[in-house]
Formats: sequence, structure tokens, C-alpha cells
Amino acid sequence: MIQKAKSTVSLFLVLSLILTGCSLAPPHVRPTAPIPQDWNGSRPGEHPTTQPEILPWHQFILDSELKELIQTALEENRNLRLAMLKVASLKARYRIQDSERLPTLALDGSTDRSRSDGETSDNHTLSLGISGFELDFWGRVQNLSQAALQEYLATRAAGNMARITLISEVCQAYIRRMGAKAQYDLILATLKSRETALEIMVQRRLFGTASDLDYQEALSLREQARASLEAMARQVAQANNALDLLVGKKQNTFRTAAAPNQLFAHVPANLSSTILLQRPDIMAAEHRLMARNAEIGAARAAFFPRITLTTQTGFSNAQLSDLFQSDSATWQFMPRLTLPIFNHGKLKASLNLIKVRKDMAIVEYEKAIQEAFRQVADNLIAQETLKREETHLTQLVHASARSLNLAKLRYEQGIDNHLRYLDAQRADLANQTRLIQIRTQHQMAIVKLFTSLGGG
Repeated sequence: MIQKAKSTVSLFLVLSLILTGCSLAPPHVRPTAPIPQDWNGSRPGEHPTTQPEILPWHQFILDSELKELIQTALEENRNLRLAMLKVASLKARYRIQDSERLPTLALDGSTDRSRSDGETSDNHTLSLGISGFELDFWGRVQNLSQAALQEYLATRAAGNMARITLISEVCQAYIRRMGAKAQYDLILATLKSRETALEIMVQRRLFGTASDLDYQEALSLREQARASLEAMARQVAQANNALDLLVGKKQNTFRTAAAPNQLFAHVPANLSSTILLQRPDIMAAEHRLMARNAEIGAARAAFFPRITLTTQTGFSNAQLSDLFQSDSATWQFMPRLTLPIFNHGKLKASLNLIKVRKDMAIVEYEKAIQEAFRQVADNLIAQETLKREETHLTQLVHASARSLNLAKLRYEQGIDNHLRYLDAQRADLANQTRLIQIRTQHQMAIVKLFTSLGGG
């Protein structure tokens, strides 16, 4: 009898596994990317572009200190930890949903003792069975599992994007701190120079070779430098605090802007826009679209009959010592059929809702690609123009330094007045400050370009 029950259960399980392959979900078709093939607006076939490999972050970043900061941030940053925990929770949810595809075996044992008409009776049972297992003829459970899987993959891709974003933020904070420190050093050197000039001006005033106006101008320049130094000290401290927050703990080292051009490797510009499909945020959007497809399959399967199976096989006897005798064997087989007949259009409305959600997912996918394309295009332009601007400003700084030296000589020889010498000082300081700012912006544009291409 037990063998017959086992055979019946096995037959139903085999049939369920055979018929589980039937899925009512529409096939996934990746929407056509609504963008040109490259960043210059050409269409496919017009200007074929090469597809260089984007370096991983640890090869893109050349500065050893910055690498160490990023590695620490990947281990200590709290926002990234939360993102990774969310990925873990979605993974657990998927495993829970996927477990519904297979029957759950449960071993149940019990002892009942009752008294009736002055007599006490015992009954001992031990059974192994399957409870409420759905025979997935139409792929409903399979599609629900697939939807959970795609949501997990979308969250995992979002977690990868969180890692890339964190790396980018650390790089930008590091560059911002270097730029602030470079300006601080420049103003500090300027302050020392102006303090020396003020001391000379005091001596000249005593000997009558400098006017009160010259003295007041020199004094004003020194106080201006002092005020600017305090402002830059504040920016340096705030930039350092921002970097500490991203890294996740206090940093004791402090890097100066010694060689800003040696921070990052070259990012190629001759790229096809198809590289955007590898960006984690776009991959996440596509996984969400695939999840909507699977949900459509599950909603369609809800229109068809649902068959669940409950089986039990085991032993039952009043005497515990005779529990495993052949005449104590029991079995139970309970298939259940549920067929939706009238539900006030609930199933149809649910299907329509999921179809609308799929259309929304398509639009979100296309929008993500368009936004990514714009980011890369903007960063390419920024990186190219800032590089040229930095070159021109470097030449301007060299020219203004020569002009300052000539103005100083002419002032010392009495050819020009003190005002022209002051104007040359102001112009030189402004040009050097502008060069530091553009170098900082250029380095940040390189990081943003690398990030917008997917961060390797």
C-alpha cells in the first residue's frame, strides 16, 4: 500500500516537472537604444568606432594613497554597507520564492491519548508528506521565481553602481582637498611675500622714500592675504572632513598637490555608445524590465486552473512497539483543483496593471540610457575643453610671472609707481589661483567621464 502511494506521488511529481516548462511570459526583447552610436551624433555605419577596454578602477587610479583611501572606503563606508545589505535581503527573498518551485517534505510524529467510557486509548503516528505543493502547469510559480531573481539582479547591479559612485566620490573629494591645499599653499606663500614687502615699506617710509599711501596699500594687501588664508584653511578642513566621511574613518595623512597629472590613467575617447549597456544602472533597469515580463507570465497563469497536491505516507498504531508493522501503514493523497470563475475582473485588471508597469519599465530603461549618454557627452566635452584651458592658463601664468618680475624691477628702479607693481601682483595671484581651480576641475572631469562610462 505504501509502495502504491509512493508510486502515485512520484507520478504526479514527474508530470509537474515535465509541465513546468510551460511559461506564459512574453520573451524578453531588449529595447533599441534611443541614442546615436557614438558621441558625435553619427549613426551606425557612418563612422565605425573602436571599442577600447575601460580599465578597472585600481588600474585607472595611479596614485597609491588614493588607492588606499578607496580600498578603505569600500570596507568602511556605511552607505555602501547599507546598499550591500539590501542586496543580501533581495537575495534571501529570491531564495524564499524559488523554494516554492520544489515540494517540501515534512516528517510529522505525534501521540494522542484519550479517555472514553472509563477506558484510556493511545494512538501513535509517524508520517512523511508533502503539503500544498502546486503543480506548476502554466509556469506561475516559475515566473514568480524569475521575477524575484530579476529584482535581485537589479538590486545587485544597483549595489555595483553604489560601489562605483563611492569610488568616484572619494576621487572627487581627494581632488577637491588637493586643490584646496594647493590654494592654501599659494596664499601662504603670498602672505609671506607681502609681509616681507610690508617690512620693506615701513623702512622706506621711515627714510621718506615711500608715501603713506604706499604703506596703506602694502598693509591692505597683507590683511587681504591673511583673510584669504583663513578662508582657505576652512575649505581645506571641510574638504578633509568630507573625505573622512566617505572613507569611513579619520585619516592622518595629508597629500599636497605635488603631481596632479599623475593621478589617473588616460580614458579613451573613441568609444561606441554601446558600452553604456554595461553600466550597472542600465543593467539594473533591464533586469527590472525582465522582472515585469515574468510578472506578466504569472498574471496570465492566474486565469488557468491551479492544482495543489498534499500527500502523506507513514504509520499509525495504538501500540508504539507495533508502529512499524506492515498492518500499521497508512497513506493519504489529496489533489486540489482551484478554477477562477467570477472575480469581478480582478485578474484582468491585475494583468493590465502589470502590462502598464512593463511599459513604464521600458520608458525608464530608455531614459536611463539617454541620461547616461548625455553624461558621457558632457564629460567628454568638459574633459577636452578643460585640458585645453589648463594649457592656456599655464602659459598665462608663465607670462604673468615674467610681467611681475619686470614690474618689480621697474618699481625698484623708479620707472613705474607702486600701483602698477600692485596690479601685477594681483594679476599673478589671480592667474595662479585660476590655474589651480581649472586643474582641479580637469581632474574631476576625468573621474566623472570614467564613472559615466561604467567605472570599469
